[in-house]
Formats: sequence, structure tokens, C-alpha cells
Amino acid sequence: MTRKIFHAILLSAAAALALSMVIVIGCLYEYFGRVQETQMKDELSLAAAGVSAGGEEYLSRLAPSDHYRLTWIAPDGTVRLDDGSVLRISVSRTSVGMLALGILQPILWVILAALALAALLAGRLSRRIIEPLNRLDLEHPLDNDAYEELAPLLHRINAQRGQIDAQLRELERRTSEFRQITDNMREGLVLLDGERRVLSVNETARRLFQADDDCVGQDFLTLDRSPDMSAAIAAAMQEGHAVLRAVRGARRYQLDVSRIDSDGKAAGAVLLAVDVTEQEEAEQRRREFSANVSHELKTPLQGIIGSAELIENGLVQPADLPRFAGHIRAEGQRLVTLVGDIIRLSQLDENVDMPRERVDLLALAQETARDLSEAAEKKRVTINVAGTETTIWGVRRLLYEMLYNLCDNAIRYNRADGHVNVRVGAEERRAVITVEDDGAGIAPEHQQRVFERFYRVDKSHSKASGGTGLGLSIVKHAVQYHGGAVSLHSAPGEGTSVRVELPATEKPENNAEAESARAGSACSQTQISF
Repeated sequence: MTRKIFHAILLSAAAALALSMVIVIGCLYEYFGRVQETQMKDELSLAAAGVSAGGEEYLSRLAPSDHYRLTWIAPDGTVRLDDGSVLRISVSRTSVGMLALGILQPILWVILAALALAALLAGRLSRRIIEPLNRLDLEHPLDNDAYEELAPLLHRINAQRGQIDAQLRELERRTSEFRQITDNMREGLVLLDGERRVLSVNETARRLFQADDDCVGQDFLTLDRSPDMSAAIAAAMQEGHAVLRAVRGARRYQLDVSRIDSDGKAAGAVLLAVDVTEQEEAEQRRREFSANVSHELKTPLQGIIGSAELIENGLVQPADLPRFAGHIRAEGQRLVTLVGDIIRLSQLDENVDMPRERVDLLALAQETARDLSEAAEKKRVTINVAGTETTIWGVRRLLYEMLYNLCDNAIRYNRADGHVNVRVGAEERRAVITVEDDGAGIAPEHQQRVFERFYRVDKSHSKASGGTGLGLSIVKHAVQYHGGAVSLHSAPGEGTSVRVELPATEKPENNAEAESARAGSACSQTQISF
């Protein structure tokens, strides 16, 4: 801007100077012409007087000159002598170009001096013009003390700045909302542009790819260099979508890559990483459960069918009929128990609403001990129940099955002349039940899986010990249904201790509170520690 103003001022000064020189030369030419014409008239008058007095002798005495010429001609001129003849004088006159050429050197010095002065003044003037503009505070346009001519412009700038500030605030708000939403997602989210550069990456994706905020603006290869990932992104950019399974540490992820189109062209891609570890593990458990159910159902059925075929074919002696009938009854009872446990687990999985009531856990533990007294006598195991009266609001049948399975397991896997100690009490508004035995204990490698369905520590003795393999799984789900936690501590040769903690809640005042309590219990996770 300063340079433009400087050039404009300098050019204007040069043009004015040139025009002035042309005018001056023209005026000088006109002035000298008038002077010369006056001089010629005076000289001609003097020559006429001389010719009149001396005649041709006067003319002959005049020295010849290159600047003027006298001519004596016949009558018919402007100046007449006494005898009627005409005397004419003529001089050579300098042209405008010759006049300019004659004064060229002083003109050049004048021009150079004028241009230098004009350049100096133009520089100072341009800086003085630009200085107020350079001092403009565009952050506060209306606070400037500048040219009045700039006032409309400054008002428009102020209005536009207000609009820009509002748009920036809205953009920052939306960006903050977007970041908060994406950072709280369980899924990893990565946005890429058309050149596969990272535009945005949320917290889950940063943990997944072990990246930081510096990766934004970098090529996606800085996050993941695997050929499979690069191929999936390339396929998505061409076909619109691609799916990839990947393992990161102990977790398994499904990576969905989708192309983003703009005006019919690929503008980028979005990568969504979903943790499918629980889904795959649940699917694996479902397959294992189906296989185990088939096996567990088949075993008693085969025993029943085999005994029935022997009886049907007359291959059983009359004296052995009671034994075979007892075997059929025992296997049938085992089958009924297994089906009942499966149905109970299905109900717990589906979170079926069950009627609740006040349940005294100490009385329920004593009832369980009485029901298992016969089985305990056969194993020569003593059951002891102690504690204080502790009442909770829960499903009596589930709590009974929980206690029954814990005590039944403690009896089955105990040693002869062993003990099962059941204690009931309350700690910090939580009901606590502890079932301890002094049996063989559980090895550390099995402790994390004993609550799985159909899992048995020693499968070779599963039939001898009885049971369906679902007892501890029912315990876990019953505790989970009530919003509690179960923990197991065991060491080989030292016995096992199972601790159950349940919320000591009272009866809700209305149905809405009951539904809320049931839903809260169903949503809580059973905690198992070893």
C-alpha cells in the first residue's frame, strides 16, 4: 500500500513537472518572438532613415550578417521610403525544439532536483497517510481514531467481526460437544480425509492404536502400519465399506471402515472400532453351553434307555429289577434336576421378574442345613450355622437355591469327618453370608472358572460326586440378580471359603421403587475375586 501511494505521488509530480516544462518553453518561445518582432520594427525604422539619407551607399556600408537581411524592393511594401520604394528586413527565428535543446542542461538539472524532492516528499507523505491505517485496532474497530472516511468501513468490520465471533463460539461449542461425545464412546472413532490423513481421533481410538493428539494431521500409517488395515481402507475408498477383525492385546475388535462422499467424490473415510471380545466370548460360551447341555442330557437318558432296553428284552433277573428301576429313577431325577437348573439359569439370564419378600437369611441358612443333613451324614460332614438375624428384601427361592448350592458343593467336595461352617451377619448395610469347608480346596488355575456353567474341577469324578455342574453358576446369577457380589478364596489342602454380600434393602414403598430396585439389581455386575 505504501509503495502504491509513493509511486502514485511520484508519478503525479513527474507529470506535473513535465507539463510545467512544456508550458514554460511555450511561453518563452512566445515571449522571445514578440521581443524579436519589436526589435525588427525598431531596426527597420533605423535602416529606413539611413537609406533615405544615404541611399545605396548606406546599405553598402552595412556589414553582412547571418542573423538578418535588408532588402530594398520596388514599391508595394509595408514601410515606404520617401521615393515610394520598400525596404524589408528579415531575421532567422529559433524553433521551439531548438529553444528546448538550448536550455536542455538546466532543464535536466531542474527535473532531477524536482524528482528528488518529489520522491522525498512522496515517501514522507505516503508514510503519514499509511501510519494511521497501520495503527488500526481491528479487534476493536470502533475504538480507532482514524480518518472520518474510514468510519463506514470500520462499522462494517465491527459488524462482521461480531458475526465471526458468534460463528466461532458456535463452532467451538459444537467441536467441544463432538469431542465430549466421541471421547465418551466405548467404540474407537477415527476420521480420515481423502489423502488418508487423520482429522479426528477419540480417546478410545488413541488407546487402541497407542497414539496421542500429535497424530492429527498425520498419515494414518502413523497409527497402524498393518497391511490388512491399509487394504481395508483402500477397499472402503473404492467400494464404500470394508470390515476387518483385529486383535489388540487381549481384546478383539471389529473395524468398520466406511467411505464419506461429497459431491459424488470420496472426501474421506470413517473408521469405527468396536470391542467384540465379550460378544465372541459369549458366543463361545453359548456354543460350549449347548454342547455341555447336549452331553449332560444325553448321559442320564442313555442310562435310562439302556436299563429300559435290558428290562424290555428280559435280560434282567427278577431279583435285579429293583436295582435297575432305582437306576432309572435316579437318572430320571438327575435329568429333572438338570432341566430345572437350566430353566432357572434361563430365567436369570432373561431377568424375569420374580416376587420379592422379606427373607431372614439366618433362618434360611438353618433350613438349608436341615434339608442337607441326610447328605451330610452320608459324607460324614458336620454343618454348623451361626450368626445374627439378617433380613433383606429379595426372592426367597433364589436365595434358598444360592445357599443350597453353596452348602451342597461344600459337602460334596469335603473330606470325611469334615466341617461346613455357615455364618450370616451384616456389615455396613450389607448382608454377608460366608460358607467355609475344610475339604481338598481348589487349585488357582481353576478358581477363575468354577462359576462357569458345566465347569468341573475334576471331570473324572463328576458322575461320582453327582450334581449338574450348574450350581455355582446359579449362585453367581442369583447374587447378580440381587445386586450383590461373590468372592472365593481357596488353597489346595486347606479348604474353600465363599463370601456373598447382598444389599440389606427394605421393602420399597411403592411399585415404582420396587421396579427400580429390581432393574438396578439386574444391571449390577457380580464381582468375583480370588
